[in-house]
Amino acid sequence: MHPALWTGKTGLQAMDTKMSTISNNLANVNTVGYKRNKAIFEDLLYQVQRMPGAQNGGDAQLPTGLQLGTGVRVAGTQREFTEGSLNVTEQPLDMAINGRGFFRIAMPDGEVAYTRNGQFHLDADGRIVNTNGFPLEPEIVVPDNTNSITIGRDGVVTVTQAGQNNQPQEIGQVEVVDFINPAGLLSIGHNLMVETAGSGAPLDGIGGENGFGAVEQSTLELSNVSAVEELVDMITTQRAYEMNTKVLSSSDEMLRTLNQSV
Repeated sequence: MHPALWTGKTGLQAMDTKMSTISNNLANVNTVGYKRNKAIFEDLLYQVQRMPGAQNGGDAQLPTGLQLGTGVRVAGTQREFTEGSLNVTEQPLDMAINGRGFFRIAMPDGEVAYTRNGQFHLDADGRIVNTNGFPLEPEIVVPDNTNSITIGRDGVVTVTQAGQNNQPQEIGQVEVVDFINPAGLLSIGHNLMVETAGSGAPLDGIGGENGFGAVEQSTLELSNVSAVEELVDMITTQRAYEMNTKVLSSSDEMLRTLNQSV
């Protein structure tokens, strides 16, 4: 195979993967707490035909040598954990973390997941749960006949009940969890992520203290995806794809000319 054909093929594959990443970002532009993903590229192995610094007779040395690249690949994807805009709502169970941190969610299989999506509700048992019915960890149960729910910036949840002279009663605390490397978390869908060896162990904290983000009640964190930035990135990716396609067609034309000449 002509080397340029292989190199162009790797470029097409890489641009196709990047386009998939961009499309997923745009699809989640309105997903609460979503963090944009970006593709990371690296060049492939090089065919070294003349080693830089090799002797070239006498005391002469090759200053650069001859190295031919073999293309590109996507080495990985990385989430950008920049904070999205905060949107004030009228729902007392809507929460956002203003700064670093995640909410901890108890999964049905007994495992623990983490999220920046603070859209919470009450289930039939009065537990605070996410949209899929998975409860906060530790579990917080809102008692019957509750008139109001107040969530402090430190995550402390207090309620007032009918017949209790409106005396606030503390029923639990929303814990904030952080990671040394949040980009190492594994996304499992449903706005949830799980711990991996790359993320490190979870660090428990209190909202607004020791570098942990404060819990904001009746507020949601919007996606950090910029539609304009993604569209510009999409255009540059399209152009790069077209250029790699041109490499393939030009290499094919060179081979055709060579075959006709022999």
